[in-house]
Amino acid sequence: MWEALAGGGLGIAVALPLGYLIARSELAAAALQPYVAASQAVPAVALAPLFALWLGYGLLPIAVLCALLVFFPILVNTVLGLRSLDPDVMGAARVDGVGRWGMLWYIELPLALPSILAGVRNGLTLSITGAVVGEFVMGGEGLGQLLTIQRQEADTEGLFATLVMLCLLAACQYTVVRLAEKLVQRD
Repeated sequence: MWEALAGGGLGIAVALPLGYLIARSELAAAALQPYVAASQAVPAVALAPLFALWLGYGLLPIAVLCALLVFFPILVNTVLGLRSLDPDVMGAARVDGVGRWGMLWYIELPLALPSILAGVRNGLTLSITGAVVGEFVMGGEGLGQLLTIQRQEADTEGLFATLVMLCLLAACQYTVVRLAEKLVQRD
């Protein structure tokens, strides 16, 4: 769970500003979008050994792997949410003298937040997958490592129990973000 949460936080921290940059700059979009799309073509299990070589073993390489899985849905939803804002609302705010930071904080972020949170909701569920894949390849002390041991011992009941636990963890993360969405929608 720690690897998934650390990777989720890292993925969010990179995806949100990059999503804003891509949504607001045609030059940045043209320069970065092909690389972002290409990043999704490489399977996470193929990157895990490279991260182990570059970053060693432990929390960091697994969190980076999780961040890569979390990154894409959050980035795409952030760009979509910002690009779909009503231009009349944006224009009216500019006419009223709202500056760049005020526009971001009071207009763009609140209006794009449902889309951004949908990306976070989907991305964080993928962080569980990233943690498991990371532990398959790089070892660790979590449920991914437990699955490896249970597979080697042909422990069918244990495998099912661990898979149910992984599903519950993903469902919990999904639910927490969904509750945050509902709180934001009330305000």
